[in-house]
Amino acid sequence: MRTQQRSSDDDERAMADLAEVYDWNRVWGPPETGLDAIRALVSRVTAATGWRPWAPGNIDPDRYTWGLVTRRETVMLVLPDAVLPDSPRSGWSAYDIEADEVELAEEGLDDRWPGQLALARKHWGDPVFVGPGNDPRIPDEWRDRRRHLAVWLRPGAELHLYATQPEAGKANVSVGFGYSVYASEVA
Repeated sequence: MRTQQRSSDDDERAMADLAEVYDWNRVWGPPETGLDAIRALVSRVTAATGWRPWAPGNIDPDRYTWGLVTRRETVMLVLPDAVLPDSPRSGWSAYDIEADEVELAEEGLDDRWPGQLALARKHWGDPVFVGPGNDPRIPDEWRDRRRHLAVWLRPGAELHLYATQPEAGKANVSVGFGYSVYASEVA
């Protein structure tokens, strides 16, 4: 197993960018493809956030997602019902994990989880949920894929901070920490 520890600067910027969006209801839209749908997505998100499209003149009509750049230069992949920050150069991660190294990777995640959670709290306040990824209250689509999970609620959204769960007894490509925003029914 190989590990890397990088500055948390990218996470710091991305979390601050996400904290500045007060009403996520204005971001979400229908999952349509085509030039008009992408233009509508970009216009809607730009109006709600102030972010700018990363490739404004080069729209792929078969896509229903688009990348936007924040004022702090974070690239956000925007889907009709989710936002995924592209901040891969930040924090701790492990990769090239052999089957007999999974426990070691889990220990690395466990040791660094409190620091990741503290960073997110700095920007988003106290979460409404903090727990293990196998908690039965977690929807099936995320359960057992997360080692740790924290959730914050905002108008129209859930912000998730998580540590990925390595697969026991198997070689794993990589594990680390991530965060995403998902559309919700919260008003």
